[in-house]
Amino acid sequence: MNPETIKIRDIKPLLEIHDHSIYLFFALVVIALIIILGSVYLLLKWYKNKNRVNMRKATYKKLLHVNLSEPKSAAYEITKYGYLFQGDSQRNREMYHNLVQRLEKYKYKKEVEAIDDETISYFELYKGMIDV
Repeated sequence: MNPETIKIRDIKPLLEIHDHSIYLFFALVVIALIIILGSVYLLLKWYKNKNRVNMRKATYKKLLHVNLSEPKSAAYEITKYGYLFQGDSQRNREMYHNLVQRLEKYKYKKEVEAIDDETISYFELYKGMIDV
């Protein structure tokens, strides 16, 4: 047998194979970036909320520590800090407006007398009604 005379019929020509690995790599990179950026966003949001001061609690602390020995400044502070809590319920609103009316005589004057016991009791009752 002569090697030149043998025809090989079962060998096929080379086929072109499409390689999609570069597209898969870029897709994985994009997905990884989205996950990393989402994680950073959630961490920043969590950190921001963790350090946020609760304004109701801070105002309530100021309201608790009002110095009643200085009636004029106390009347202004109670009016200022108590306003935040007057919208909680109808009862709080009525109590706040009643308290403000009682405190009017301690405002807008140069010299004022000490806060009377009835106004102090209304103030203590108002502090007890507040839900923080």
